[in-house]
Amino acid sequence: MFKFNSVTSALALAVFATACAAPSPSETQSETAAATPSLETADLTQAPIEITADMPTAGTNLIDLYTYFHMNPELSFKEVKSSTIMAKELESLGFKVSTRLGDTWTREKSLRDNGEVRDRVGGYGVVGVFENGDGPTILIRADMDALPVAERTGVPHASTVIDETWTGVSNGVMHACGHDIHMTSWVGTARNLIAAKDDWSGTLIMIAQPAEELGNGAKAMIADGLFDRFPQPDYNLALHVSASLPSGKVAYSSGYALANVDSVDITVKGVGGHGAYPQTTKDPVIVGSSIVMALQTLVSRNVHPQTPAVVTVGSFKAGAKHNIISDEAKLLLTVRSYDDETRAMLLEGIERIAKAQAMAFGAPEPEIFIEPDSIPSTYNDPELAATAAAAIGAAIGADNIEQAPPVMGGEDFSEYSRTDAKIPSLIYWVGAVEPEKWAAAQDSELGLPSLHSPFFAPDYEPTIETGVTSMTAAALALFQES
Repeated sequence: MFKFNSVTSALALAVFATACAAPSPSETQSETAAATPSLETADLTQAPIEITADMPTAGTNLIDLYTYFHMNPELSFKEVKSSTIMAKELESLGFKVSTRLGDTWTREKSLRDNGEVRDRVGGYGVVGVFENGDGPTILIRADMDALPVAERTGVPHASTVIDETWTGVSNGVMHACGHDIHMTSWVGTARNLIAAKDDWSGTLIMIAQPAEELGNGAKAMIADGLFDRFPQPDYNLALHVSASLPSGKVAYSSGYALANVDSVDITVKGVGGHGAYPQTTKDPVIVGSSIVMALQTLVSRNVHPQTPAVVTVGSFKAGAKHNIISDEAKLLLTVRSYDDETRAMLLEGIERIAKAQAMAFGAPEPEIFIEPDSIPSTYNDPELAATAAAAIGAAIGADNIEQAPPVMGGEDFSEYSRTDAKIPSLIYWVGAVEPEKWAAAQDSELGLPSLHSPFFAPDYEPTIETGVTSMTAAALALFQES
């Protein structure tokens, strides 16, 4: 049972309480839906699996649901059980449900990038539509995939899963980015909104998205007709746990919230030879080192001092032996920015610098590959952010919500506002750190485990409570605003 602080509003208390168990279908039917619809499945070779004895059924207590998700994480494009559980939950609430959205795009990409489609790899997007009269259409998204990280939290419900990524790498698997909390909060929000359906009018779209960690899940769902086959939203909403904010708190950004994320591979070409006779070679280590140093001027001397930008060389590999000068070196870069103009300038500058440095040493021109599946920056619509923040503050207490600066991380939730319709969107942060640990870390050099850390163990009960209460309040405010 959750403990609510004294500032929680009566509305938030009432609607959150309903999330612990789902209403029966007969209690949740919209006037526009006379009977519970059957689950619609795309005509695919692999249909979603059925609920088995070890899986939660619709209406499962939220904490038990979270525990299951955490102990049974699924990697990107392999979210078989997670998507099934979420689809069945929506079906029980009276949503018209479609599954396997994004499957064609995913399989084609896997064949193109990996040469094969490995076992259980596919598009597992879920879309639920609940029509409840005239009014705005609101989309609420949760991501489902876990990370190839071996958990080291030591909690009783720790994951011991080992699996193979969609590219064939075997590793431990963990919900190290909080997507288990995202899914649980999403389920609780759906239950609340259906229970309160007499208090709002409009269309609610709940989507469960695969492969956020690859930056490809939103692309896959959009390519498979998310905004063509289903009602187009007036607003998109999502939340994300924060590893640097106490549980019970919410933070949001107005305007840019997360960054453009680009990956660049540079293969520096040289002429190899014996380390004792460097005059006979064109040393790619020297050329690569010059490229690394020159790249630092892109931000310091080309970008306006008040415009955020990052160019990081995360990997530099060359050679295999002490006395051999290699014939090539490989640099792997991550490039971050907010606006599209800065992004274009950085990418063009990387190519220019890499080619010019090679020319300066008389070395062959390098090969430069810019990953086409980049992640665009996330922009929170200021008007939408203000409306949602006011509603959330009223539900959890004005002292528990704050405006935060944008970060240089990336989120493919941004894709939903990048279509021609330019749908106003908002993603906000929900604190996930035990308040005592957060307070102690402020005076410690060790800090707190970050997202993607094998030690990240969220304070899940109050975090889920805040996630459900805040998202319910934001959605109700938008529905009732009309």
